[in-house]
Amino acid sequence: MTFPKGLRQSVRLNNGLAMPWLGLGVYQSGGDAAETASIVTCAIRNGYRSVDTAALYGNEIGVGNAVRTCGVPREEIFVTTKVWNSDIRSERVEAAFDDCMSRLGLEYVDLILLHWPIEGKIASSWKALENVYREGRTKAIGVSNYLKHHLEELLDSAEVVPAINQIEYHPYLQSPDLKTYCETKGIQVEAWSPFMHGGEILSDAILAEIGATHGKTAAQVILRWILQSGVVTIPKSAREERIIENAEIFDFELNPEEMERIRSLDRNARWGPDPASFSF
Repeated sequence: MTFPKGLRQSVRLNNGLAMPWLGLGVYQSGGDAAETASIVTCAIRNGYRSVDTAALYGNEIGVGNAVRTCGVPREEIFVTTKVWNSDIRSERVEAAFDDCMSRLGLEYVDLILLHWPIEGKIASSWKALENVYREGRTKAIGVSNYLKHHLEELLDSAEVVPAINQIEYHPYLQSPDLKTYCETKGIQVEAWSPFMHGGEILSDAILAEIGATHGKTAAQVILRWILQSGVVTIPKSAREERIIENAEIFDFELNPEEMERIRSLDRNARWGPDPASFSF
């Protein structure tokens, strides 16, 4: 089977680890382990080499089953998971990591993230994740949904700079100041919810017009714009045709004018919770 060669393209994180630019997100994917495993196996069969899960999603077992049984060597698949907020609040980050590993059934993960910035626990939770990193059972550590002031607090006492900051990122929410700050600190930005959970952005007239020029959908234009902006992304889908479509973004390039037109769409519009005011 042939698949887009771009799925093997990767970025080097600040510790030298290679991470694919495009991966599969599995938030709300799979009602049980078998269903999740089927979705992940489908993505791997179609060339994907990165999958993003989390303790919260309840599907780490299915992800691990797929990674172990797909026939692709473990070292070729980049696995990300995340520690949930209740474990951060109760200061059991290291124990929660053990739980993740048990559910995944893997000897190591490539990346483990703190899922949200918990007030009063930013420094201590990061220290715990640094301990996990030193043990060698994860190849990289990072954060998710951290704003600039969260990162500043973390970096005040950190010995390891986060490799990743995974944030909601799409043409309607570009967070340029946060993105620039991450870049200056060597923190790779990763986009979750690139399609705003299938919202109005997919019918945006400008994105549709640009897509028509290239014979692509608005969704493919969004993903291409994200990658050309230097941001990793993990679009979610449970359907094989959409998994394939999302990967067909390496055979065209947006020109500078098109990139600027998409940048002009920024309206600071979130689909998900605001990291400055979430309450869970």
